[in-house]
Amino acid sequence: MSWFASRLFLAAFAVALGGVFGMWAGTLFKIPLLSAVIGAAISVGVLVLLDGVRGHRLIQWLKGSQQEGAPRDAGLWGELAYRVERLVRDRDKIIARERLQLEQFLSAIEASPNGVLLLDAQEHIIWCNKVGADHFSLDPLRDRQQRITNLVRFPAFVAHLQSGRDDDTLLLSNARGPGTLSVVLRSFGEGMRLVLSQDVTERERSEAMRRDFVANVSHEIRTPLTVLAGFIETMDSLPLTEVERKRVLHLMTQQTQRMQSLVSDLLTLAQLEGSPRPGADTWVSVDALLKRVAADGQALSAGRHEIKLWQATPAQLAGQESELFSAMANLVNNAVRYTPEGGRIDIAWVVQADGSGELSVADSGLGISREHIPRLTERFYRVDGSRSRETGGTGLGLSIVKHVVQRHGGALDIQSEPGKGSRFRLLFPAARVREPVLEAA
Repeated sequence: MSWFASRLFLAAFAVALGGVFGMWAGTLFKIPLLSAVIGAAISVGVLVLLDGVRGHRLIQWLKGSQQEGAPRDAGLWGELAYRVERLVRDRDKIIARERLQLEQFLSAIEASPNGVLLLDAQEHIIWCNKVGADHFSLDPLRDRQQRITNLVRFPAFVAHLQSGRDDDTLLLSNARGPGTLSVVLRSFGEGMRLVLSQDVTERERSEAMRRDFVANVSHEIRTPLTVLAGFIETMDSLPLTEVERKRVLHLMTQQTQRMQSLVSDLLTLAQLEGSPRPGADTWVSVDALLKRVAADGQALSAGRHEIKLWQATPAQLAGQESELFSAMANLVNNAVRYTPEGGRIDIAWVVQADGSGELSVADSGLGISREHIPRLTERFYRVDGSRSRETGGTGLGLSIVKHVVQRHGGALDIQSEPGKGSRFRLLFPAARVREPVLEAA
């Protein structure tokens, strides 16, 4: 109330001063009372004029950006300007703090691996992050305030948006290319919608691979079981000669071995996928490894192929010997199975200039067409299914090879051409290769 008391005192003082001055002037004209009233009125008018000027300055400041300080006047207008300025500064701080929180919130959404779109009640895009823009082929800035159904015209998406259902998940073909999007809608505020999108291409692919894997395993096991069941029924119900009985038992043994190979390969794959990567502190002699592999290949070939093992090497590989042997043995066994009699198989080890190592198996077999090569390491994938079964293959050998070499930090390279044979290379990084220096005798 200090400003009110001072204001009241100033008004009374102005009236008194104007009255006294008017009365003094009025004595000259013999009208002291009228002059006193006129003097008081003039004093009040001057005071009102000064108030008007100060109020005008405050209003002009309020109309502006308020970046500069408020007018510094005394009395009522000074107090009013001070309090208004403080309210404005407090408001600016609150707005700045809320703007910062909003920016941090939007930055967090921007960093999300999922797509986020905000729609108003008229389905206009208020905001979207880069992932959401990428999912729906939008421009995060240019397409704001655009109606989403004018930009995303998938009939399933439009129908889902217009249905108003928030409890369903929509699977949608990715607008930017091959793939699948999972789209969820959520309502919030006054008729506003939140569109959440997630790229589930890999998940769908993995699920499809799992279904295919189960179906393939079931098929691969069911086939020999059906054969065994038929032979058992035949032996139980029909009188067989000794020759027929031996033939049936031989065929049953083949199917049993086929199932055993399949189960063994499946267990090997499961072990590779479920165990930690081999350490780099256990060293395996490459020379000893290749000699074992070549011996197994020669036993399988039984002299039908020329198997050549290139010169001995003191090199060593860091890793699990059993896994490396399994990978190389699979490659050599495939070369023996798919190379015609009289063909040649080369097993070699090469150290590259950068210190990396390369194990390779090359054959002069039938070769593989280019379109099949990217899929050779898929489980149960066969270029020729009937031929693979005749040769005893399970369709899992190259999958095992790929897993082994990747677990050792390397890569599998396949080069082949129909009629010119194939070459399979296991490439290992320099960190897993060493060549000990042999001491002189």
